[in-house]
Amino acid sequence: MTQTPNIVPDFTALHMTIVGDLIADHYLRACPTRLSREAPVMVLRYSGEEIGAGGAANVARNMWALGARTQLMGVVGRDANGRELLRILESEEIGVDGVHAIGDWVTPSKTRVLGAEPGRTPQQVLRIDREPDHPLAQGIKRQIAAQLRSQVGSIQGLLLSDYGYGLVGEEIAEVAREIQAAGAVVVLDPRVNYELFGGVTAMTPNLEELASVTSRSLDEVADRAGIDRAAADFRERYRPENLLVTLGNRGMVLYTDEFPGGVSVPASGSEEVVDVSGAGDTAAVAFTLALAAGVDGPRAMRLANAAASVVVMESGAAVCSLSKLRSMLPQSPQPAIESASAVGG
Repeated sequence: MTQTPNIVPDFTALHMTIVGDLIADHYLRACPTRLSREAPVMVLRYSGEEIGAGGAANVARNMWALGARTQLMGVVGRDANGRELLRILESEEIGVDGVHAIGDWVTPSKTRVLGAEPGRTPQQVLRIDREPDHPLAQGIKRQIAAQLRSQVGSIQGLLLSDYGYGLVGEEIAEVAREIQAAGAVVVLDPRVNYELFGGVTAMTPNLEELASVTSRSLDEVADRAGIDRAAADFRERYRPENLLVTLGNRGMVLYTDEFPGGVSVPASGSEEVVDVSGAGDTAAVAFTLALAAGVDGPRAMRLANAAASVVVMESGAAVCSLSKLRSMLPQSPQPAIESASAVGG
């Protein structure tokens, strides 16, 4: 399918599945009042709190917001955060038959304390993570893999949202290969287990993840030449058809067999970033949907870049709707084929 540069495909005909780690984003909002007499810290007065969808749950909300029929598979605990995540997902008509609530699992949560004076944009001052204290049981992983296998041949895309909690492993990788062989797009948004998914349609690491998996320091990938070298090592080792590296406020760069030297795009939108939480999720979703709709890699990257620029302007793990993406795309820079020029370096 050929796409003109400023056209966003119709994603409504796509049946997509997400498998990954569901996370509860817990926001505590407070107003700074004074310095404490007990320690050199700010005293904040509580003003409210809420639970939002993070991890694979945020991925699913973004997928649904862009118009695709969305199924989510994963695990939550039988706790308050798990129940709230399911309520949020069900309210948005996301398929959750593949989300299992289990009694011995703590729903991973990230509590962010946001401080701001009235009328000002909240700023994160502290984050506290709560995580399961044991690995996910093999039985539940096999059960989810069996549910996923029932979708071989009936979905156009699979997005694996790996946050390192153990679901996206060998059992899922075996089925992912079957799904890709049946003609669907398979994309890994990775933290670990890259080697299990060698040869998938795409992988979407950020710069820190690219450096880590290729045994480099961040200083070694500080400029475009360093990123190119790391990407070449990554592609040789894991063989994704598309390697999309997200660079935060420096944009993105895509490597393929057609463009081994890379195709880059600078970040689009305003420089006044409010919150980067979830921007990588949004980028992975838009990139996956575009590939599943038949868009070529560079244009898919441009869509991903435009979608990410929408959510960083909102507080918390926001979503990019189809209307917002369409309004942002004409302002988004075109991809540029480069081999050695600096990307923000």
